[in-house]
Amino acid sequence: MKKYTGKNLEEVLELVANEKGVSKEELTYEVLEEKKGILGIGASVTIQAYCLNDVKEFIFDYLGNFFTNLNQDIEIEILQNGEEFKVVLNAENNAILIGKGGQTLQAINTVVRGAVNSHFKRRFHLLVDVNGYKDDRYAKVKSMAIRVAKTVQRTKVDALLDPMPNDERKVIHQTLSQMKNIRTESEGEGKNRRLRILYDGKDSE
Repeated sequence: MKKYTGKNLEEVLELVANEKGVSKEELTYEVLEEKKGILGIGASVTIQAYCLNDVKEFIFDYLGNFFTNLNQDIEIEILQNGEEFKVVLNAENNAILIGKGGQTLQAINTVVRGAVNSHFKRRFHLLVDVNGYKDDRYAKVKSMAIRVAKTVQRTKVDALLDPMPNDERKVIHQTLSQMKNIRTESEGEGKNRRLRILYDGKDSE
């Protein structure tokens, strides 16, 4: 990230905000060095700072370089909702980007999230999709989870789902959170992490 220096924190934040065309409140910054000076003379503050537009630009440049190195022509669209980013990719052969069972797409998600979080030293909610694949996948996952949960309600026998990525487990957690007598738990590690749908009779008490 770019470094900025000014006589004091207020001045340097004003400088950065003007350069980026945002308000000071929209900046995230870290003070790297602060010199007190003598009687205020020679005092300075050096910071690293960014705004959400910088995150968006970083994602675009990172993916652009990534696919250029792979000699892949690709369309990149970045949708932003607050501090959440959804990246939609579209190429001549989207099946290659998705991979078997979405494994290649999941790997792309892991790599891009890691790069963004490392560069800005914080965790962002970021999802990379390929031509609506994830939206279709979420719809199928929701439908499957509801069907299994209804069986658990009826039989009172817990069900263990196949391993799936974190974002899909999150969708199921949210989908079943208000379902009567149903509770969900994650178990396992890494690629083997999966969801268990449990019967919870507390709602019937």
